[in-house]
Amino acid sequence: MRNNAKQTPPAEWFGHPKGLTFLFATEMWERFSYYGMRALLVLYMVDYLLKPERAGNVIGLDALKHGLEALAGPLGAQPLASHIYGLYTGFVYLTPILGGLVADRWLGRRITVALGAALMVAGHFLMASESLFLFALLLLIVGNGAFKPNIVTQLGGLYPHGDTRRDRAYSIFYVGINIGAFFSPLVAGTLGETVGWHYGFASAGVGMAVGLTIYAFGLPNLPPERPRREPPRHAEASPRRALLGVALLFLPATLFWAAYEQQGNTIALWAQDFTDRRVDLLFWQGEIPVTWFQAFNPLMVFLFTPPLVAWWTRRARTGREPLTIEKLSFGCFGVALGYAVMAWAAFANEGGKASWLWLALYFAVITYAELYFSPIALSLVSRLAPESSRSAVMGLWFTTSFVGNMLAGWLGGFWSSLSHVAFFLVAAAVAAVAGALIAASQGMMRELLAE
Repeated sequence: MRNNAKQTPPAEWFGHPKGLTFLFATEMWERFSYYGMRALLVLYMVDYLLKPERAGNVIGLDALKHGLEALAGPLGAQPLASHIYGLYTGFVYLTPILGGLVADRWLGRRITVALGAALMVAGHFLMASESLFLFALLLLIVGNGAFKPNIVTQLGGLYPHGDTRRDRAYSIFYVGINIGAFFSPLVAGTLGETVGWHYGFASAGVGMAVGLTIYAFGLPNLPPERPRREPPRHAEASPRRALLGVALLFLPATLFWAAYEQQGNTIALWAQDFTDRRVDLLFWQGEIPVTWFQAFNPLMVFLFTPPLVAWWTRRARTGREPLTIEKLSFGCFGVALGYAVMAWAAFANEGGKASWLWLALYFAVITYAELYFSPIALSLVSRLAPESSRSAVMGLWFTTSFVGNMLAGWLGGFWSSLSHVAFFLVAAAVAAVAGALIAASQGMMRELLAE
């Protein structure tokens, strides 16, 4: 009976295993919670929490500030907020390597994902306590580390070795990520800006709780846990091959994220202080809330993804689809172009406020570039990594985001001291160097992917 059950193909919806739908929805709500909180984080610190009358109430903040100042010199509210933002978004992407190891060696992926989701629910609700702000961030960091690598790996586990639907599944999954990311600034951001900061953070907690509930209901449709001593059912990829691939892309990926992750940091400050957010549609006049700009990127992801994937498919039929390494390099140069747009906006409107259309153009360019990098890199790592250590290798890949976000926070600390033109040109240069490094490694990466 057990062997027959293993041979039964999983139930499908829309040409994919049903588990994809549950993972899609779980990740959508998790990203709702993450991006909702991220949209508010820097603004909350600069405009509220780090004010002299409140900063002293935050447990551990003085020690953290002194540690950061020992490395970076005296820090005002804005640079300190940028550093804390960089630490938070950075460690969110370091802990997945530990979460992957815990799942692969001890707890299994299902328990680790559920535990991570529960910790994030607690962390979001604890954001309501000003004194426990740093502890709340710690819970979110640890929870994300348990959740992130294992849900991504479970997605790959829905498909047998060699199933060509896997790449399309990651593209579908990426759309789910960005649906959550689109609605979160509109809901959590609006609540935080207009009703109260803590209402925005609480809405992020509700979203994560919904995601955990969906995951629990979907467990029967997810890949079964693999016994720790079970031999592989097919010839596995070499761990050395996967590690070499990650090593080759580590520095350029780090630089990519350092530039890209200014969206929730200095770009939010540009939107707040240096953007004319007024909209006049004749029949309606108003001002775009600052946090709504964080919805531009995910909105464009699910607008741009279908035509882009269709274009790649047409190119593939004639053997002209860009190679994986070419897509990654193009994505980096695209991010550089996005910051060149912002440098021009700063130059053209020096001393005044720039139209919000400049930000719309920036988000359009950087989003198109992102689609050539982020989902392509996830699919690449999934292909290179062996099943027995796929969660750990995926966690290792996420350390590129850790270092990149730390670098993004450090870079954001120069926002107040550099001219905005100079700052955006530095960000553009960082992304361009990443593209050049990937292009230079093209020969070795082609060999790895051809093995």
